[in-house]
Amino acid sequence: MLRNRLAVSPMCQYSSHDGFANEWHLVHLGSRATGGASLIITEATAVSPEGRITPGDLGLWKDEHIAYLSSITSFIKSQGAVPGIQLAHAGRKASHALPWAGAAPLSPEQGAWTTVGPSALPYKEGVPIPQALDDEGIRKVKDDFLAAALRALKAGFQVVEIHAAHGYLLHEFLSPLSNQRTDGYGGSFENRTRLLLEITESLRAAWPQELPLFVRISATDWVEGGWTPDDSVALARELKSRGVDLVDCSSGGNISARIPVGPLYQVPFARRVKQEAGIMSGAVGLITTARQAEDILTRGDADLILLARQFLRDPYFPLHAAHELGQDVPWPVQYERAKKV
Repeated sequence: MLRNRLAVSPMCQYSSHDGFANEWHLVHLGSRATGGASLIITEATAVSPEGRITPGDLGLWKDEHIAYLSSITSFIKSQGAVPGIQLAHAGRKASHALPWAGAAPLSPEQGAWTTVGPSALPYKEGVPIPQALDDEGIRKVKDDFLAAALRALKAGFQVVEIHAAHGYLLHEFLSPLSNQRTDGYGGSFENRTRLLLEITESLRAAWPQELPLFVRISATDWVEGGWTPDDSVALARELKSRGVDLVDCSSGGNISARIPVGPLYQVPFARRVKQEAGIMSGAVGLITTARQAEDILTRGDADLILLARQFLRDPYFPLHAAHELGQDVPWPVQYERAKKV
């Protein structure tokens, strides 16, 4: 299904209006398909208006969003790549200004909306306290994820990824630092993972069996008493039993933490999930060279390399990586004249 093991990791562009994709998304995603990536995953795509991080987030909460996304998936496929989409709900980290406008919580005058979470706990000091989801709210979240996945299928996407990382809603339910519920969705590991697993089961039943289902997790909160790599391995086993094909292993984002950021710093999480849970894993995080990516795959640390910033620097990274590693891969015929340097 994939022509290589290099994928475009979801990267928020904050360039939508009312959730609609536009020419920016076509060029941004399409150029990476032209550049040789095997899988192009859209940015975190909100399953509901209240699930947006900012007013500029991409969305898939209504049928009208499907048409332009269909043109994007069609172009991606025409370039020999696979279109994927990440479905997300920002939870208590929603209702913020665009990054280049300060990223502060929106004011009522700016159109702020009520944020929600597993518990009435803000993710940091000085931000609005979210409203704890009740049973009806949880049912709506599950319904919203399913409805968005069905729209994604109509739009031509061939991979769907559930976003359960980076301190957004599903991660908030997983972590005891943000989930202090006393009902069936809080307390024990089984209860804290319940919402994600229920959404996974719902999407797997509706998403064609021949098309992959991914889940992105933050493999650790990097804080004592939070979500741990051991928890991630245990969760990955549960996800595998429910038909998930790959666990995309990132980390952090739920609470302020000291993170030892450096080249390949998250690869050990992908290795543990792959080896101990027996499920395919994706490695992400400051992977910037062809040799680093090749070594991760050769060692068996992960099955897929997801690049973010490096694809912003170089949309044609896979073509350049193949040349560096001595592999002859097809270039777009329109660019063949530049293949030999």
